[in-house]
Order: sequence, then C-alpha cells, then structure tokens
Amino acid sequence: MIEQQENALGNAASAYLRSARHQPIAWHEWGDEAFAKAQQENKPVLLDIGAVWCHWCHVMDRESYENPDTAALINEHFVAVKVDRDERPDVDARYQAAVAAISGQGGWPLTAFLTPDGKPYFGGTYFPPDERYGRPSFQRVLLTMSDAFTGKRDEVEDTAGSVLEAIEHNESFSGRAGSPGVEVLEKLIAAAISQFDERNGGFGSQPKFPHAGAIDLLIDAASRGGELAARAKHVATVTLDKMAAGGIFDQLAGGFHRYSVDERWIVPHFEKMAYDNSELLKSYAHAFQSFGEPRFAAVATEVLRWMDEWLSDRERGGFYASQDADDSLDDDGDYFTWSRDEAAAALSADEFAVAAAFYNLRAVGDMHHNPQKNVLHRIATVEQVASAQKRDVEATREVLNAAQKKMYAARLNRKTPYVDKTIYTGWNGMCVSAYFAAGRALNRADVTSFALKSLDRLLASVWDTELGLAHVVSYGEVGTSRRIAGVLDDYTFVGTAALDAWEASGELRYFTAAQQIADRMLARFCDTEEGDAMSRGFFDTEKGLGGIGALSAQRKPLQDSPTPAGNGMAVALLLRLHALTGVELYRMRATDTLETFAGVVEHFGLYVSSYAVALRRAVEAPVQVCVIGNNAAADELEIAAMSRYEVNKSVIRLGWEQLTTLPAALAETLPHLAKGASVAVICRGTSCLSPMQSVDELSQALAGA
Repeated sequence: MIEQQENALGNAASAYLRSARHQPIAWHEWGDEAFAKAQQENKPVLLDIGAVWCHWCHVMDRESYENPDTAALINEHFVAVKVDRDERPDVDARYQAAVAAISGQGGWPLTAFLTPDGKPYFGGTYFPPDERYGRPSFQRVLLTMSDAFTGKRDEVEDTAGSVLEAIEHNESFSGRAGSPGVEVLEKLIAAAISQFDERNGGFGSQPKFPHAGAIDLLIDAASRGGELAARAKHVATVTLDKMAAGGIFDQLAGGFHRYSVDERWIVPHFEKMAYDNSELLKSYAHAFQSFGEPRFAAVATEVLRWMDEWLSDRERGGFYASQDADDSLDDDGDYFTWSRDEAAAALSADEFAVAAAFYNLRAVGDMHHNPQKNVLHRIATVEQVASAQKRDVEATREVLNAAQKKMYAARLNRKTPYVDKTIYTGWNGMCVSAYFAAGRALNRADVTSFALKSLDRLLASVWDTELGLAHVVSYGEVGTSRRIAGVLDDYTFVGTAALDAWEASGELRYFTAAQQIADRMLARFCDTEEGDAMSRGFFDTEKGLGGIGALSAQRKPLQDSPTPAGNGMAVALLLRLHALTGVELYRMRATDTLETFAGVVEHFGLYVSSYAVALRRAVEAPVQVCVIGNNAAADELEIAAMSRYEVNKSVIRLGWEQLTTLPAALAETLPHLAKGASVAVICRGTSCLSPMQSVDELSQALAGA
C-alpha cells in the first residue's frame, strides 16, 4: 500500500485543517512563515477559511482542492493558507468583512486572494470546478487573480488598500448619541416584533435562523407588563413552539440544527453547533420560568439529553464544538432523514401508523436530492393523532414513545456524522451558563453539577493571571496544542459563566475568577487612551497585538452573528459586577460602551439583541434574591425565586457559612442574619426586604419587586 504524503497541515491540531493534510496542495497554516514565503517568492496568497462542520467547504475540497490539476495551478501561482474559522475567529471576522465589501456577501467556504502582506484584493465563497450556478470556474478565477497580481500590481495594491480601509471604517461603529434608555430599548424590542413571521414563527423568511437572543429579550419584555408585553409573549412562544415542532429540532435525539433553509423550519442545514444549542437551551428554560408551560421544560430536557450524549466530556467536564451535517458528500442529511420504508422496517405496523401521522412521513418527502426522504417534523399533537385514529390518548403516547426509541436505535446503526471534540473556551462558557440556567429552572442538580465540573476544567486549563485566557481548552484528536490567545468573546462568556457559578453555588472563588477575567478584559480590550476617563467600547482582540494583513484592522463587535456580540456581553458582565461590588469603573465602562453604539443600534434591529439585553440591565435596578440555607426548604425557596425570567434578576444560593465571604456591595446590603431556618432575602438597589421563610410570601414579594 502506498503511503499518502502529507502537506504541512499534518502538524496542525484543528480537525478541519488535519482533514486537508493529504490534499496535493502545499497548504500552510495561518502565520508569519506562510506570508514570509509569499513575499520571498513574490506570490499572492490564496486564503481558504472553513470549518469541519461546513458542507460546502467539504464540497470545494473534493471538487477543487483534491483535484491534481487545480492543485498544480495553486502550487505554481500561489502560497496557499487554510484557516479553521472556529480556531481563528479573529482571522475569519476580518476576511469575512473584506469579502463582503468586495462581493456583497460572505460565508463559508471563504475564498480570498491576498497580497503577500495579507491585504485582500478579491474574494468570494464557493467556486465550482466548472462554469455553473452563474459562477466562474475556480481554475479560471485562479488564473485571473494570478494574472492580475503579476500584470496589474498597482491596481491590485490600490484595491487591497481600499478594502482594508473599508473594513476599518465599517467596523468602527462610531455612533455615540448620549445616554440610551427605555426609548431605545423599546425600539429594539419593536424591531424584533416587526420581523415576526405570524404563520410560521421566527423572524423574516428563508433561510431562517433561531435568534435565541431576540427570544430572550422578548421573554423578558413579556414579564414586565405594558403595551409590548402580550405581543412579546406571543412572538416568543409561537416561535419556540414552531421550532420545537419543526425539522430544525432533532425529533429523535434532541438538539437543534443550525438553521432552516425554508421559512417553515422543516428542512435544516443539519450541522449542530454548541453555541446554537446553548443559547436555545437558555431560551426554553427561560420560557418555562416565565410561563410555566411544561412543553418548554420538555424541549429544554431534550436539548440537555443530546448535549449530554453527544457534545460533552462526561468524565472530565467540558463541551465539544459541533456535530457535522453528514457522513460524506454523498450523504446530504441522509443520517437524519427517513423514507416511509425505512421507518416501517424499524417499527411494528401499529407504531408505524402512529409515527407516520405524528412525524408527517409521506411517500414524497422533503429532500430534493431524494424525494423519498422525510425530515421528521410534527404537524399534529398526540391528541389529534389519537382522535383521527380513534385511539386512547395515553396509549397513543406510549406507542409513539416506543416508536421514537426504536427509530433512534435504528438511526444509530447508520454511520454517524463526525463530532468535533475540540473544546473552545468561549463556546464552553456559553454552554456552562446554559447548563446553570437549565439546571436551576428545571431543578436538575445533576445539570448544575456538570456545569460546575466543566467550568472548573475550563478555568484550570485556560486561565492564567499573567497571560489571560487561551482560546482553546483541548483539541479532540491531538489533545492540547499550541496556545492561541483568547478573544473578547472568550472573556465575556467565561466571565459570565464564572459569575453564574457563584450565584448557583455561593463559592467565592468563582466570583473572584469572574472579577479577575473582567479586569483583564478592561485592561486589554477596552478602547481607552491612557488617562482617558471615557471608553469607546471593546475591541475583539487584545490591544496592540496587530498582525498580518487585515488583522491590523480593529473591530468592535456589535452584531450577534452567529453568537452574542462581545460588546453587549461585556456591558452585561460589568453591570452585574458593579451591582455586587460597587466598583464605579465597572458602571462607567458599561455606560460608555452603551453610549458608543447608541446612535447606530436601531439600524441593526434583530441583530443587536445582546446590546438590548445589556441595556435592559442598565435601565432597571438590579434585583438580587439571596436564598440562604442547606436544606429542602431552601431548595423550595430557590425554585420559587427562579420563577419568572427577568434579565436584571439574580438568584444567589448561599450556605450560612458563606455569608462571611460575600462581594463587597452585597455584604454591605444584605442584613445581618442569625443562623436558623432557611430564608430568602430580596435586595433591590441598596435596600433589602425582611427575610422570608414562606414560598408564598416570597412569590408575592417578587410579583411586586
């Protein structure tokens, strides 16, 4: 057997990069070595940015990068650099902005052509191997870009310079407009509501993304009364119900796919991401808190089931990055979809009759490449199926549960799409926070315990008081590799998770970690001149790092795409810390950041939900419910305190022994308590109500808090 020769990506840690190590292209990882080679040989750089979960990235790999003729063309005329967008979000964000400025759209795979110093002069996304989809063949693009570099160098340099200027201008978000308040907040809520799809739920038309941040914003608004409350509740609950019934939700294993290609949530892009599931887990948990509907708890439980089974390291703690959409390029969702014959083979006749009606299994299904294939989705309730088939409702439910288990067992016999077991710092912070939210809302001590276990691993692995946070905890295939500096998202998500851990456990070490991470974030990411009392928001990377090409452009993330933006999350973290410590710098920097973007946020509507949620914290006084005790009575008080989700409400669980180790402002506010029966104390601003032992008394007090 002839051993395949590896290119330089054989030394990479990323699963996406390693998947290209046998391609006949002389790939390089992003770094000084590749660009020094480009300058030495006076060649342009071909930059490919993708991800292991990206279907079209794999298509372009097979069609073009594994083609010997195309590879020879690339090796002759370019220095080729491949980047994993999950591993290097700083590189991806800037070149996405560059390609969007050039072509009007971004996405993955991202294909960019750079000067030897890393400045982009042309780019696009997927290029086919021949002329189709209205796109030129990739080989023609390669030759054209090589000819432009050698024959029209001045024009190339001018274009590259203009693109870089456009990136810096577009990412500056200069929009300071005084102190934003309730009026701006209500406009952002109204903007989300205005995009609601009344028939199908969700926002806008196809392709349709979940927008969990907007849902949380609306759940919060629904709990506050006023003109927007009823409408906000309707939009949030219809959207949550429609998604849970749709094909975007895995009806067998639980968990959500990344987005739906249609407006009805039926046919998804089948990859599953840690960050989508973490944020939707929170949304369903928050909906259960506020509206008390068991169906929302049931969906949250199913998301937990999938994350526990597929996306978590149960032994050491931590959450994996993603599950691929398909097993191969010939798969195209076949792992997740069903023909009627496939379902009938797995089930008894009775089970098939119920499952076919419940999951809408038809002879002509949903998938264009194979019309027999159905994406499982619900068009009827169990009660409706029982009525139509003249069955007892509970008996129908039992038959359906048995069918679901059999179909899932049969699906497990298919070849399972790849799970990227890389553990990313920021995404793990999001998952930890989601597990705290769900564990406490559902009264699941096991879920909260795993959140603490995962956060302990995270802090032990990536936090260094001198170096700050690292971006990667561990790579799935090769373990821990070289250190990549953390970005703003890593700091905001892990700092938030540490604060959530302190609220859930009362252990001061988590609060200390949150404060240390926030202080490092302020020192290294906040846009302030030395001695300047005013800040102008936060950069996505540490100040002064610079870097190759577009990395020199400074970005201040405002839009939630695809995860909550760093500036909104930073504001929320700082306001929470200010409420607990009284440190005025936290409030000042948070307020300055809100003001920095106040003049432009209305233009982004649905895509600045993290900013809107942070603004809610700024305009509402913090409410802290401290539940003190170590027994079942304290557990019941905590459950009552968790009822009704509000952004500015924190439920802090403390043992009596922990009252001597509290953050400064809380220690000053919380009344001196003698150890005795478990109590709950509601603190608002700088004053607290008298301690309460009764769940009814606490619930009544919270209703008026």
